[in-house]
This record gives sequence, structure tokens and C-alpha cells, in this order.
Amino acid sequence: MRATLLSTLTYLTVTIAALASPTLHASGASGMGKVDLVVITKSESRMALLRDGKILKQYHIAMGDLPAGHKLKEGDQRTPQGRYTLDYKKSDSAYYKSIHISYPNEEDKLRAKALGIRPGGMIMIHGQNPKSSLSPQQAQQYNWTDGCIAITNAEMDEVWKVVDEGTPIEIWP
Repeated sequence: MRATLLSTLTYLTVTIAALASPTLHASGASGMGKVDLVVITKSESRMALLRDGKILKQYHIAMGDLPAGHKLKEGDQRTPQGRYTLDYKKSDSAYYKSIHISYPNEEDKLRAKALGIRPGGMIMIHGQNPKSSLSPQQAQQYNWTDGCIAITNAEMDEVWKVVDEGTPIEIWP
């Protein structure tokens, strides 16, 4: 219950701060130092980088083709919802660079087992699709991933510098 209350308070803090600061692309992230929380708000296609409860930078994101709702099974084109960890970085990703999200967690695995389905995995924050004919800005206007969270390569370089392995991520509806 305490974790749920803390998550709800974090969500409210991020939402209020986002309303007060509607700019999604502030100055470069390189001088901001390390972040201690990443928050994704799926309904707003937004990723926020926080430290000590304060938003340091926000990005417009692309997600899976069917972003509404929690990811239930492999191939459903959904981005999961809940609290996870950014557990490792992959510098040789097929989508520029990527940071792995620890989906599925134990709750996701239990749900999938009860439903007799595979929960899927390999959900990442990553850069652009190198095969896309669209510019980075055009591609970000569409949900095109298989459930991952996509930002431009330039933005991925910023995030890469300020997000360490082990940083928590909360993914909200």
C-alpha cells in the first residue's frame, strides 16, 4: 500500500509539474547530472526525467501501435504499465542505443501464467528506426514500436548520459 501511495504521489507531482512547464524539449540534458526516476505518461506520450521529485527534462515519445492498457502478452503491441527498473544499457541496439526495462516483473509473470499466455519481454527505451524513411521529428508523431518507448537518437544520447543502470521507471496510463 505504501508503494502505491508513493507511486500515486509521484504521478501527481509529475502531472502538476508538466502542466506548469508545458515545454517538452528544454535545453540539453548534459549539464543536469544523474536522474533518480524516469516517468512515462502514456496518455500524454511523454517521458520525464526527475531528480529529488523535480522534473529536469521531458521528451515526446512514440510507443507501441496499441498503447492504451497494460501489456498482457507477447506481440500485443502495448507498452507495459507499472514500476520497473532500467536494468541494463545496450550500445549496439538495432535502434541506435537502448536501455532495457525490467518487464515482465513478478506480477506480470503471475498474471500471464494465470491466463496461460506468454508476457513477452525485451521492452526498451530506444532511439530511431534506422529503416524509416521519415525524419526523426516525423517518426515521433506515430506509435510505431512493438511496445517499446522511442525517442530520437539525439535525445537518446542525452538520456544515455544521465540515466544509470538501476534507475527506477514508472509507466503510467
